[in-house]
Amino acid sequence: MTTKSMKILIIEDDRNDCNNFINSVKNRDDVEIIGITDSDVEGLKYAKLKKPEGIILDLELNNSMTGNADSLGFLSELKKLNLGYEPIIVVTTHIHSKRIYDIVHKNGADIILYKNHPRYSADYVLNKLISLREVTPEKTIETLKEELEDTRQKISDCIVRELDLIGIPAKMVGRKYIHDAILYLIENKGDNTNVIRHLTNIYKKSGNTITNGIQNAIIHAWNNTPVDDLLEYYRARVSLETGIPTPMEFIYYYVEKVGREV
Repeated sequence: MTTKSMKILIIEDDRNDCNNFINSVKNRDDVEIIGITDSDVEGLKYAKLKKPEGIILDLELNNSMTGNADSLGFLSELKKLNLGYEPIIVVTTHIHSKRIYDIVHKNGADIILYKNHPRYSADYVLNKLISLREVTPEKTIETLKEELEDTRQKISDCIVRELDLIGIPAKMVGRKYIHDAILYLIENKGDNTNVIRHLTNIYKKSGNTITNGIQNAIIHAWNNTPVDDLLEYYRARVSLETGIPTPMEFIYYYVEKVGREV
């Protein structure tokens, strides 16, 4: 694997996100930013002139002053430049749509990263770019780790989408507990470890605190999300007494549902 620093172009209209990438690159020597712009139009000019090895593309450029709000067109226009090589493209977005996901991949994106994912950060995105660099055909321990990480990412993205659909806000700590519980149980089928005990070890909180956090997130969804949405996206039985699922009923429903989807 090459040790040469990776030249990347960032197309992003969120100033905070741009600053986060700049600050992250200051602390590493494997990445070099050759351009930052909030415009897909300017991004094409950068790509043609500076030939970046990697491109980070925000799918929604709502604050762009000189480009399009929808940056899907960038991918098709990039192909027309005939650069002579294929840059690695990481798309970042808040949108959870299988249709958009398919369109983006068909147009050349290598991976989509969701901005409201619990682990999303500038370093996380940059690490993904680095991991997508070409390696030797023979599988190495490092490439196997990357494959496992990609599988984990797919599971995690699916959990995030499901929790978004029923209206559990990303800022709720209970959502983090739910996310990690579902992910753990899918990845560790047959493991008899109590999932609440697992979360107490991770977060250094009591079992009651973890359980209450999960329950509060569920209550929030059932109190604020339209009933039709709950009926559509959560199809398991709920308690006749409380009208909501228990924490473990809720978690295991999504373990089964997400397990089927991925």
